[in-house]
Amino acid sequence: MFGIGLPELIVILAIALIVVGPKKLPDLAKALGRGIAEFRRATTDLKESLETNSAISEVKQTITEAKASLADVKLPADEAEVGASTAPPTHANPPQQAHPGVPPNPTPEKSSHGE
Repeated sequence: MFGIGLPELIVILAIALIVVGPKKLPDLAKALGRGIAEFRRATTDLKESLETNSAISEVKQTITEAKASLADVKLPADEAEVGASTAPPTHANPPQQAHPGVPPNPTPEKSSHGE
């Protein structure tokens, strides 16, 4: 683990036994074990959180790239679809042929803002 072999571990336990005493050594070992377990749980949670954040960042980047590529694409209009979706004019005057670039009804529409 930390490069501690069996002789070093025996020396550490002997010093702990002398310093802490034989009655409190089991309690100290339990507390140390709980502390190590809690530390492992915390590091595992941190690793999972970092992995989740990196995955979320990758997904966000993919979505941003997809939006950028879709913004550059212009889809051709299907004439049958466009013709079928437009309703015939409801006004009494027949539509007039307009010059290219001029809207068929040049009168301004009323704004809903009261202007």
